[in-house]
Amino acid sequence: MRIICLVNARGKFNPPLLPRGYYGNGFCLLVEVATAGELFKKPIGYALELVRKAKASMTEEYLQSTASLMVLRGRPLFTVPGTYIVSDLRRAGLEKVDFGWGDAIYGGVAKAVPELASFYIPFTNKKGEDGIVVPFCLPAPAMERFFKELEGMLKGQLGSDEEKSKFKLPSS
Repeated sequence: MRIICLVNARGKFNPPLLPRGYYGNGFCLLVEVATAGELFKKPIGYALELVRKAKASMTEEYLQSTASLMVLRGRPLFTVPGTYIVSDLRRAGLEKVDFGWGDAIYGGVAKAVPELASFYIPFTNKKGEDGIVVPFCLPAPAMERFFKELEGMLKGQLGSDEEKSKFKLPSS
């Protein structure tokens, strides 16, 4: 399985690689690979370490090499079977976008293939509590199984006082 992490290239290097005033895309795709068996057998920290390692591997040379590849190969497809994309949009400022008709209710990607990608998006509920929304998509039977596994895991961690959890599961 491959996981692709979109990493923001803005402000990463000094001097900046992107010219002042540039408003186009400024990210790089970084990849880590693991077998489904490894991900299943090892603790969740293993997968998180793979993501951390991928994100830390973005150097100026890597970014320039990727840009050259895009020019030479005409932006090759990266969404092959077994690939999943993850990106953290919490600091992208999407919730502050102002089109002139009031505060933003939602700020996130305009279009994505939910079977291939998840984006962490900041969220504030009606009580003013900040949180993170991580939308993702699975086939219905897999989603039901995932929900049951997650619910069991969270109940096991929380014991009898579930109200302390920052995780909110949909009510059945």
